[in-house]
Amino acid sequence: MAKELRREIGTFTALATVMGTVIGGGVFFKTASVVAANHSANMTLAAWILGGLLTICAGLTSAELAAAIPRTGGAMRYLEYAYGKPVGFLMGWAQMLVYYPANIAALSIIFGVQFVALFHLAAAWQLPVAVLCGLSITGLNFLGAKVGGTVQSIALIFKLIPIIVIVIFGLFAPAQTTIQLWPITTGDHIGWGSAFSSSLLATMFAYDGWINIGNIAGEMKHPERDLPRAIVLGLALITVVYTLINLVFLKTLPIDLIAGNQNAAADASMKLFGQFGGKLVTIGILVSVYGAINGYTLTGMRVPFAMAEEDSLPFSKYFRRLSPRTYVPYFAGSVQFGIALIMMFMGNFDVLTDMLVFVMWVFNCLIFLAVFKLRHQNPELNRPYKVPGYPVIPLIALVGGIFILVTTLVTETGLAVTGLALTAIGLPIYFWHQKRLN
Repeated sequence: MAKELRREIGTFTALATVMGTVIGGGVFFKTASVVAANHSANMTLAAWILGGLLTICAGLTSAELAAAIPRTGGAMRYLEYAYGKPVGFLMGWAQMLVYYPANIAALSIIFGVQFVALFHLAAAWQLPVAVLCGLSITGLNFLGAKVGGTVQSIALIFKLIPIIVIVIFGLFAPAQTTIQLWPITTGDHIGWGSAFSSSLLATMFAYDGWINIGNIAGEMKHPERDLPRAIVLGLALITVVYTLINLVFLKTLPIDLIAGNQNAAADASMKLFGQFGGKLVTIGILVSVYGAINGYTLTGMRVPFAMAEEDSLPFSKYFRRLSPRTYVPYFAGSVQFGIALIMMFMGNFDVLTDMLVFVMWVFNCLIFLAVFKLRHQNPELNRPYKVPGYPVIPLIALVGGIFILVTTLVTETGLAVTGLALTAIGLPIYFWHQKRLN
């Protein structure tokens, strides 16, 4: 009898996976990029709020497909259902080859850098710590989906403690700078349109990861109820957290000390708590990053497994193997960590990660279009959850996604074209493998 994935992931674990995957280093590191783009406190806050609202609309929209097609593989399965197997394969290919491993590698290196700084170790320890970090998380997830989910839940609780402390103390502490909420302006000699588009794009990296929860739908106890709830509630809480913590940074430090300064969170905390505050934030970042890596590891290894289930990949018989006791796709997880390990030794993943954010938003827009397509072509599809405010909410998500794609194509053409080309390589591999099967 064929082994199946166990349905043992509940509401809180699903919520923790959404929040744990999204809340990583972005809220700490991307503040510097947002402020550098506009040199304006009120535009910075507006960008974080709008980025959150756009992400919530995207989550509300994709949740309709997630609930209607609650199968392991997530968004890949939605696209396959709406557009056919080649499109679904392309998304799975991009996720498996670069998206998940690159995020695991980049976040592991961030963990190594912060760990070495916290304990005043030699810089040579950054890479070994990064490798041990990624390896330990992969090992924990090999113990079963329940163990990986438990790690996610624990990481979520502990990562929010320093953020909550900073927000509460920061909001009630005397303001060091004045913030004017209206009208929304930019710094001197900075164009309003370019400043706002660059600011919004920067926040998108911090909000990235919201759709990954769909990959574990096949292991959720009640996906039709828990999946939309986890996506919507998780993203709303994240938007509030991101906006409040940025408000604290902006009222604690002068704008020029935040722009381009990736240590702004530590600097603001030192202002609030003294020297101990900087260490507190570093520990919070470590926990946040560890939880984010766990979220990518937990969901990422399920993508090639889902593809191998239908023999879509070369060597599918290996990718669909489950461990005999914990029912975890251990071969897929090993390959994922192997690719991430190679990327860790490469050392620089910023361009690669930005490229995949662009590529993923191409697929996101296809998902938003699929909601309209299936409503029209397949009205009898069982939809335990329907996107509220249809068609306005999906249209907002689609327009926002197109804005992100067009802006990236204009400002970073080479990066965008490279990402599309790397993804398109999957097509000849797909048809070659299908020809072999036939």
